[in-house]
Amino acid sequence: MASVAVTCPVCRRVGSHLPPELPCACGVPVVLPLVDGGMGEPVERRDWGEEWLAVRCVACARTTRWPRPEYGCPCGTLLRLAVDGGGAPGAVPLARQPGTLAPIRSARDAVTAAALHLGRLGHGEIHRAAQPAPAGVALAARGLLAHVEPSRRRLTVRDVECLWLAALAAGADPVGFTRGGPEPEAAESAARLGVPLFALEATGLVRPLNEAAERLGHA
Repeated sequence: MASVAVTCPVCRRVGSHLPPELPCACGVPVVLPLVDGGMGEPVERRDWGEEWLAVRCVACARTTRWPRPEYGCPCGTLLRLAVDGGGAPGAVPLARQPGTLAPIRSARDAVTAAALHLGRLGHGEIHRAAQPAPAGVALAARGLLAHVEPSRRRLTVRDVECLWLAALAAGADPVGFTRGGPEPEAAESAARLGVPLFALEATGLVRPLNEAAERLGHA
């Protein structure tokens, strides 16, 4: 994640601030949309309405209030950082994604990458499914059920068929994400059942593995 430049209006110094990753309830990190190169506002008094910032998560569209970030300039001035509202007055700012391609090093990284990709495909309100998957992590959105295998274990035929059956029972579309790739039989089963499969690359890239995933990405 890149730092943002902050200009102090008192001494005109330009400092840098690293936006923190805040934990949304859906599990995806929220990065506050700070203005890069913005002019900080000196904090002269404390006001409850100015201390908190409502930001919308890129993955689940949930709006949460977070403490507005501040920066201590070396000259001694405490600055309230500028936020990119990205819309009309009163609009809720949309959080930034935590990096264009965040490396996938852990199970949590894998689930985050899958949730962000679903958000990019137009699905909002992404959350952990009420019915857990037999293996891996189950994510759900309106009309969609996703299976994420966050380990490097390869997807099996059972994984694909369980996902397809669970989605069918829920009246939802199935989607699978895997770090280790599917076994050949699992890939054949996904193709036969029309289950989109995506690979979660170590670089953070989410890559379609079959025609169903290609179609979903271009829908």
